[in-house]
This record gives sequence, structure tokens and C-alpha cells, in this order.
Amino acid sequence: MARKFDHLADVEVFLSVVEHGSFSAAAIVLSTTPSVLSRALSRLEARLATQLLRRTTRSLSLTDAGQRYANEARDAFARLGQAEQAMRSTTAQLSGKVRMSVSTGYGQQRLPPILAAYARAYPLVELDVDITNRNVDLVAEGFDLAIRSGPLPSSTMASRQLEASPLCLLASPAYLETAGSLATLDDLARQQCIAFVRPNTGRVFPWQLRDGGRDIDWIPPASVMVSTDAMGVIWLAEQGMGIALCPRLFAEASLAAGQLVEILPQLSGRTRAFSVVYPAHRGLSAASRALIDMLVAARANANSRGQIAGVRSDIWTRTLP
Repeated sequence: MARKFDHLADVEVFLSVVEHGSFSAAAIVLSTTPSVLSRALSRLEARLATQLLRRTTRSLSLTDAGQRYANEARDAFARLGQAEQAMRSTTAQLSGKVRMSVSTGYGQQRLPPILAAYARAYPLVELDVDITNRNVDLVAEGFDLAIRSGPLPSSTMASRQLEASPLCLLASPAYLETAGSLATLDDLARQQCIAFVRPNTGRVFPWQLRDGGRDIDWIPPASVMVSTDAMGVIWLAEQGMGIALCPRLFAEASLAAGQLVEILPQLSGRTRAFSVVYPAHRGLSAASRALIDMLVAARANANSRGQIAGVRSDIWTRTLP
């Protein structure tokens, strides 16, 4: 069987010439002569039937085809390097650095025990956790992975879903004591609602409800608005300032402590998905892959034990005088 990739040495020469800007500079690094590298590049261009570099007596520049091939070739060699690192990691302890981004809500409610377990399992890995409520640019800002909520736009990102948390309406017992009739969507429209404002648009985020089996996106008549951090709606609801809608996982501790109770279950039924995302075109380090696997396994184990929803307090559907 003929070898399919016996030209990889010529590809490495091409990338070295591109990286160092000239045949002479690349020849010094590779401990050879410029003429040897020039012949290697000519062989590669003949194989691909296209010109990769524009060569003059004074300069080198990439053609459009050369730029595309350089990008693809770098990615291919990076994947080979990651594959070798992954194989070595089966017999050697993981090391390196993992940079991840996560929102405050998920970072507070889910990550601490998982990251603690990861740190114990891989003490040589350095974790850099950016807890922020903006969608970072993973590639431009050098992140390995991020945890994001809601529908994921089609992009160059790969993803694995961690969980789908039910959305629920919440209020404090103190607020409910004076709320009056609260049994229907029309009743909800007459209540004090705590809305979240989209940072990128300045508009109120619609409440995703289900009324009579029909999904609706309902704009709450907001008496209080919160921006930037979605956890703010929970903190204000705990103080009796109104009714909030949020993924139940964000409010598990408040529900368990009795600071908040769930209301109007007939309007619930929709969920918010949470996924770990990472660049599809860039090879994952073994340390990053191990963290992703641990995140997925932790939520799968919780789901199998029936703990995704956490501890729920009594669900209120009340008509008060």
C-alpha cells in the first residue's frame, strides 16, 4: 500500500518558511540550506497543483491558496500534537492550563464542587476560570471552553449539553402574603415583576411560559429591571420586590431555604439548556478534554439520581384575599 502522507516533511518546510519569513531564516532554524527548502516547496506546489508563495528576489508573500493551506496545515499539525499529548497522558499525569468562561449563575450553582474534584484529580493543571455574564470570543480571547445557556447559534463551536433546567416563576412568601389573586396569566400581568434586560439590546428579556399547552414569549410589566447579572432577579425577589422567572437551578438554594417558593406551575414547562462549547477547529488539550468529560459526567450522574431540579419547596397556586 502506497504511503499517502509522505510529503508531510515538505508541508513542515512550507510552514517554517511562512513563520520565519524567508528561506534563509527557515534554513537556519531547520539546520539546512535555502536551496533544499526551495526544492521542498516546489515539490509541495507541484503535488497541490497550485502556487502557495509568491517569490521575488526581495520578498515572499502568501497567495490566497497559500494562506488557506497554511491555516489548514497548522490546524492539522496541532491536532496531531494534541493526539500525541492525549496518548502520553494515559501514562503520565495531566498538566498545562485550561481557560474557561462561565456565567455567574452557573458558576455559583454548579461549578465549585466539579472544579474542586477536577483539581484533586489533576493537581498539575492550572485552572483559569473567568466568571462573566458576557459571551466571550473563545478564539480571539484565548479560551479553551465556555458554558453557555439557551439555543446555540450555528458557528465554528462544538458543544455538549450539560442539562436542561426547568424555568419557574418565583416569589418570596412575604410578597405572596399581599399579592392578591394569583392563579392565571392575567393575574400575573397585574403583579410586580422583576425583569432582566438584555445587555446587548437594552430590551426586556421575554418570559418563556407555557399557557394552556401553548409556548408563549411574554413581556412582563416590569416594575423593577435588572441588567448584566441574571442572578439579580433572584436576589431582589428574595427581598419581596416582586415575581421573577429564572432557571430553577439558579434558585435551588433559595428554594431549599424557604426564601423563595415556586408559583403558577401551570405556566411553567419550558426549559433553558446549558452546554459546554469549545472551538471545533482547534484541537483540545488533554486537560481541557478531561474537564469537559468531568462536567458532562457530573450532570449525567446528578440526572440519574434525580437531582437536576434540586430540592423544591411547596409549589404555590394561591388566591389570597
